[in-house]
Amino acid sequence: MSKNGQRPNSYDAGDLRERILEIASRLFYRRGVRAVGVDLVVEEAGVAKTSLYRHFRTKDDLVAAFLAREDQDFWGTWDTVAERHKDSPEAELDAHLEWIGERVGRPNYRGCPQINVAAEFPEADHPARKVAAAHKRELRHRLKGIAERLGVGRPDELAGQLALLVNGAFVSSQMLETGEAVPLLRRTAHVLIAAARQRTEF
Repeated sequence: MSKNGQRPNSYDAGDLRERILEIASRLFYRRGVRAVGVDLVVEEAGVAKTSLYRHFRTKDDLVAAFLAREDQDFWGTWDTVAERHKDSPEAELDAHLEWIGERVGRPNYRGCPQINVAAEFPEADHPARKVAAAHKRELRHRLKGIAERLGVGRPDELAGQLALLVNGAFVSSQMLETGEAVPLLRRTAHVLIAAARQRTEF
């Protein structure tokens, strides 16, 4: 609200949608999706409820957009890191585990948004759960690509193990000591790779 009690209306359509999504994303991540209602989002964003529904037909659509936004941020970082290590799968994996471990170690980290939302919405056909499931499939797909470049005999199996490792770090952040995530992720990944290569040899 402005000082005269009027809601600001100077945003163009794109800015307004982004403002609503930014506020909703922050609230969803901090408090959980089910704990945050549309009324709180419009209050925090300083917009009319009709404006929110003009851009997001339902709260479910808003939640799905929140996850898509998180998706874009995650894969944008992944692609930037991957581009730097195109010639070495080992170096690429180490670099991914470094930025993921650093993310997990942030003081304000509250877990993987996709895992959090999937836990709140068990219905397989929920729009947000579909986005979350697609994110995790993509993670395993990308890890399989690295495993194939490593030349192990069972790349899909190694990809599954690495995905389990990464997702385990996401949900274990509160139990890790400061600075512990990156070395734990890397050392465990190296053990898994060594075991996968040993299976290939025999």
